[in-house]
Parts: sequence; structure tokens; C-alpha cells
Amino acid sequence: MLHTTVTAADKRRTLRDGLAGGQLLRFPGAFNPLSARLIQEKGMDGVYISGAVLSADLGLPDIGLTTISEVADRSRQISRMTDLPAIVDADTGFGEPMNVARSVQLLEDAGLAGLHIEDQVNPKRCGHLDGKQVVDEDTALKRVRAAVDARRDPNFLIMARTDIRAVEGLPAALDRAKALVDAGADAIFPEAMADLGEFEVMRAAVDVPLLANMTEFGKSDLFTFAQLADVGMNIVIYPVSLLRMAMGAAERALDVLNEHGSLKPVVPEMQTRARLYELLDYEAYNRFDSSVFNFNLDGHR
Repeated sequence: MLHTTVTAADKRRTLRDGLAGGQLLRFPGAFNPLSARLIQEKGMDGVYISGAVLSADLGLPDIGLTTISEVADRSRQISRMTDLPAIVDADTGFGEPMNVARSVQLLEDAGLAGLHIEDQVNPKRCGHLDGKQVVDEDTALKRVRAAVDARRDPNFLIMARTDIRAVEGLPAALDRAKALVDAGADAIFPEAMADLGEFEVMRAAVDVPLLANMTEFGKSDLFTFAQLADVGMNIVIYPVSLLRMAMGAAERALDVLNEHGSLKPVVPEMQTRARLYELLDYEAYNRFDSSVFNFNLDGHR
């Protein structure tokens, strides 16, 4: 009921333990707090909070227009509704190294288990679009060092994302990843790998956890969980998948409404009132205070 009782410190330890265990962890992207609770209920290992999703939720393209306050507030809302560790996309850190440091502490305060900071220039672009630009190595390393120095909980995961593969090729990505690890990154997010072989080469190059981004309509194929585990990946994210599914369903429903004048034809496809109340744990509120919840679900299933 209300918020999770699992502390942020415990979530961070859970994430660290999972990464140390060597298994591949599944982190679907939550587009709101309720979807984070569903991710937990379905037995996933963690929740991912995508910058693209946060931007889209505000009706904005994913080009670095969101602020650290907007990201921290939404991240807090999502992380407090799940027992699972949550990792957030911190884009380029929202400014210069001092801004990166402040961003890390704000996101720690929001209850996150970790974040990733990328090496794109500002304004950034979606990692699977053409026309990206990356900063020089010195700038990228300063961002990571600032993030590592700023964190107060040593278990808070500082992940470095590099977009250089799509700009300068795989050898440059390997060199950049090694340098980011030397700068203190706990994990590496190599964006827009072309195939499983490239993930495998990256795995051989660095001795820290690696994240694979399985986003639809992108540069990478949608590899299976087993395929990614076989090449040594540690985390797989599905950043925008649930939002795309939800928005696709919403668009189809509006088309039905226009065509039929009623949503009756698609009611069987909807989440029922009873299922929504179950996910929200209405019964727990009833037990806590009958004045908050004083009716039953009879006739509403």
C-alpha cells in the first residue's frame, strides 16, 4: 500500500548483488508508476526509466529538452512504487561536470539504484538515429569522474553510455569503453551495436557489467534473452516497448470510437476494473481505513 517499504539502499545492494551473480537482468521501461508495479508483478529484475519515454510523456522529442528536475521528479514517482531497483537515463548529465555532480545527487535522493550518462554532445539525439555527434574523450571522462565523485552511496551504480560506435566505428567504441572504465564507470552501455558479435567483442574488451539496449525500430536486431546471455551481457533494457504497446492500443481504440461511435467492440481487450484495482492494491487501503475504500467489486468485474 502507498509506497514501497524497500529502501533505496536495499535496492542498490540488490542490483549490485545481481550484477555480481553473473546472470542477465531484465529491465523493461516503465512509462508511469503503475507500469512499474506491473513490471514487478511480472517477475522482472528491475525497472528502466527511459529519457525518450520521459520526453514523450511531456510531448517532446528526445533531444535533451527535459530538465533534471523533471527527470528526478518522475523518477521519484516511479521508483517509490516498486520494490525493484530502477536505473534512469540521465542523458548527458544536464550540463557541465558540476551539473553532472548535482544530477547524480538529485537522482540518488529520488531513490534510484543507478543511472547512465552518455558521451553525446548537447543537444543530444536518440541513440538509434543518424546524425549523432559525440564529445571528445576528455569531456566524456570528466562527466564520468564528476558522477563518481558526487555519489554518496558507493552502491549507486554509475554507468557510462557511449554512442561512438555509430559515429566512428567499433574500434573507437572499444577504446572509449576502456577509457570510461578507467575513469571509474561501474558499467558500460554500448549503444547501437550492429550484431551479437559486436556485443561479444565488447564483452572481451572490458571487465565490468554491460547493458544491451533492445529497442524496437533501432540499429540493433531484437536479440533474445538467451542470445544476449550467451555473449555475456549483464542487463537488457526494453526502454520504450511498453509505451509503444500502450500508445498503439490507445490509437486503435480511438479509431474504433470514430468508426463505431462506441468502444464496446474493444472492451474485451481492456484491462478490467477488477484487475486495475488488484494492481493498485485497493483491498489494502480498505484494510487500512474503511473510509478510504468502502465498496466491493461485486458487479464490476
